[in-house]
Amino acid sequence: MIRTHGLTKTYGQVKAVDAVDLDVREGDVYGFLGANGSGKTTTVRMLLGLVMANAGDAEVFGESMPRSSASVLPRIGALVEGPGAYPHLSGRSNLALFDAAAGPRVRRSARQTRISEVLEQVGLDPDDRRPTKAYSLGMKQRLGLAAALMRRPPLLVLDEPTNGLDPQGIRDIRELLLSLNRAGTTIFLSSHLLAEIEMMSTRVGVLDRGRLVLQEDMTAIRGATGLVRVQTPDVGAAVALLDGRVQHRGTAEIVVRADDPADLNARLVAAGVRVTGLEPVRRTLEQVVLEATAR
Repeated sequence: MIRTHGLTKTYGQVKAVDAVDLDVREGDVYGFLGANGSGKTTTVRMLLGLVMANAGDAEVFGESMPRSSASVLPRIGALVEGPGAYPHLSGRSNLALFDAAAGPRVRRSARQTRISEVLEQVGLDPDDRRPTKAYSLGMKQRLGLAAALMRRPPLLVLDEPTNGLDPQGIRDIRELLLSLNRAGTTIFLSSHLLAEIEMMSTRVGVLDRGRLVLQEDMTAIRGATGLVRVQTPDVGAAVALLDGRVQHRGTAEIVVRADDPADLNARLVAAGVRVTGLEPVRRTLEQVVLEATAR
């Protein structure tokens, strides 16, 4: 769906994006992570043909960008660097103008029906006639997402779509995006919110100072580490039994290197060690990202 090879952007002596190779597959929710200033937005702008690369190439839907912008962009719903809107117009009027400028004319009644649908989808009142200058930042963000959804695009490219939203709003947008993905929409989601990306993404890329330092499926990131956490009031006895395999000792638990948690449990119980809890240790996305950026 999105592929880049050696994508690079420099500003003077500064490499904002440094030889990035993205691989976003059809059906992905691809979480594009990085600190502010890491090059995420510049990368997104190059994918959309808004910024020219100094080196490398990008393909979207198998077509070269920005050469094929005319055929590619109508199939993308995008929200980049915050929503744009005419402040003196209502949300409905803004969406009508955006949609009219986006492609072939559609019947006015069909457009108005679709506007009502997308406003409801993002949690805005379709009957609200206030000018958007009266909107909160979160409402403007929802309107920008509504504009991205107008043409039912097969690909969404979203840069910090939950910026300015409260926790309830973040959850609403998360559930909306996941429902769109289940219906077949591929989502490329740029963010610095690790927790949101971890809950949503099927695949993750991490940018650090312009370089792609990690690109991996979430199933692999969440995979077993070969460690097992054992909760027991008999820590001393467990350590004595498993000498050499214990990676961490706490007051009421140990972390043990073990390939088979069931076999480990049976061995402990057979030796008279009371086991109150046992689970494989899995890394969090935060741990993986910190490891990747530290390298």
